[in-house]
Amino acid sequence: MVSAQQRRDGVRFLMKRNLSERRSCALVEISRSSNRYEAHPRDDQAVTRKLRGIAKRHKRYGYRRAWALLVRGGERINRKRVYRIWKREGLALCSRKRKRRRKDKGSVPIQADHPNHVWTYDFMEDITLDGRKLRILTLVDEFTRESLSIEVERRMPAQAVIGVLERVFAEQGLPAYLRSDNGPEFVAKAIKTWLTKQGVQTHYIDPGSPWQNAFGESFNDKLRDECLNMEVFISLAEAKVILKRWRQYYNHERPHSSLGYQTPSEYKAAWADAQPGALPPDPRSLSHSGLPDGQTKTKGRAICPAHRYSHPPRRSGRSPAEPYPPGGQSPLYHDDNHIKYSRNPCILTGPQNGGWSQEIRRFCIPLGSSH
Repeated sequence: MVSAQQRRDGVRFLMKRNLSERRSCALVEISRSSNRYEAHPRDDQAVTRKLRGIAKRHKRYGYRRAWALLVRGGERINRKRVYRIWKREGLALCSRKRKRRRKDKGSVPIQADHPNHVWTYDFMEDITLDGRKLRILTLVDEFTRESLSIEVERRMPAQAVIGVLERVFAEQGLPAYLRSDNGPEFVAKAIKTWLTKQGVQTHYIDPGSPWQNAFGESFNDKLRDECLNMEVFISLAEAKVILKRWRQYYNHERPHSSLGYQTPSEYKAAWADAQPGALPPDPRSLSHSGLPDGQTKTKGRAICPAHRYSHPPRRSGRSPAEPYPPGGQSPLYHDDNHIKYSRNPCILTGPQNGGWSQEIRRFCIPLGSSH
């Protein structure tokens, strides 16, 4: 595949051999207007500095999430332009080795359709610098993708798991379902009995079927890639501080691609505001689009920050319509006085308006008057 610049170089080469421009362009198969085109590259230094700063702070981010951060910061920029700069500066991540996919795609049973419908919890493992094991319990709301808790201890038996769930239930309310694998902590009789008393139904995925817990596995992958693999924990106390800080960042700062590049907390708040019976927004905070300033609707359920697609409402150029006469548009003709109504000030076609009210005189002009 030959690029346009290579074709221009070919035209210059042929013209040096005494061929005309028309003949050279025909041989190279490029139009003369394209051959004469001169590029006017824009100044990307400011955007490049911002992208380098994002890549330095978030080493596991790709260009799409970097573009989302720029847009959320008020930058009006196209995603393809970010991709070109990202590749040119060598900021692209090394591509992962693709995993082998199952031919028959499984589905996630009991899909969540509102907050506190389905939660999922799972265990992860890591080590401190001295080689001692860390057990990490993650708890996620599948609908909002919000991280409800990340607890880390040296060991975490069933009673410790009950303590974490009891605290989160008191803060967030009770979920309808709690999804997990068949680990010994989750299938323990003590946890099953306690959840039954709380009125929470359990859903255990099939053995060897991690795709049935897709949201939990996805969150664990992000936690592993962006936090655990990037940190070396000196002690258990340091691990608790770092994981708590990362959880706050994940819920309130990190844009989530499946939520339209909103954070989980923003998506949860937007969903609550959209429910029937919710209080209407303050009219002083709305823009022309009817949404809070700086926001605009996109496809699906996502609400992304406005960028180059937000414009003030178009105006037709016509003068504003005059107010209707009293009583709206009824009737067009009045049988007694032969008054014709229209959207503009009406014209009197009958006798003079000596006995009519002052309110009607505002909208009616007698025929032949000096008005």
